[in-house]
Amino acid sequence: MTKKFGSGLALGIVGTILVAIAIWLIMAYTGAYNVAASDPHSDAVRWTLDTTMHRSIERRSGEVELPQSFPDALVAEGASHYAESCVHCHGAPGQDPTDWSRGMRPEPPHLVEAAAEWSPEEIYWIVEHGIKMSGMPAFGTHHGPEGIAALTAFVTRLPGLTPDDYRALTGGTPSGTGSAPARPAD
Repeated sequence: MTKKFGSGLALGIVGTILVAIAIWLIMAYTGAYNVAASDPHSDAVRWTLDTTMHRSIERRSGEVELPQSFPDALVAEGASHYAESCVHCHGAPGQDPTDWSRGMRPEPPHLVEAAAEWSPEEIYWIVEHGIKMSGMPAFGTHHGPEGIAALTAFVTRLPGLTPDDYRALTGGTPSGTGSAPARPAD
């Protein structure tokens, strides 16, 4: 009886896997899943992508080695890089991201709040490697380790910055673009 149960269980597992593969292939080849950025992800898809992203970054960022603290000069250098390359999608203290970035799926996080969820090692890993199918590019190919460390230093401090702090760090430029409206106070 145990042998019959074991073979039935194995057959059930194999059958379930084959059905899952068939559903996956049907979805891929029929175009049944709407990939339009104007159509938000369903809760299940959003949860799956978000959980996969967080666990993947957490797992891989353990190899990153950073100093215990970042010097102010490195934070200022990172602020300059951020104003040039990141503010359009992620916003800044007192400034929303540009309107066109709100149409991306997944929507880029407003790092003034969201950066607090990540460790400096995770931020470094994200900046260096990017995130597939999110619009987040990998800066590791055009920014050396020093540039990535500077961005990491700045983004790590970003949640505590005021709009005036940000303007001071970026040389008085209004959050890099000057085109987005100020973010209302909470």
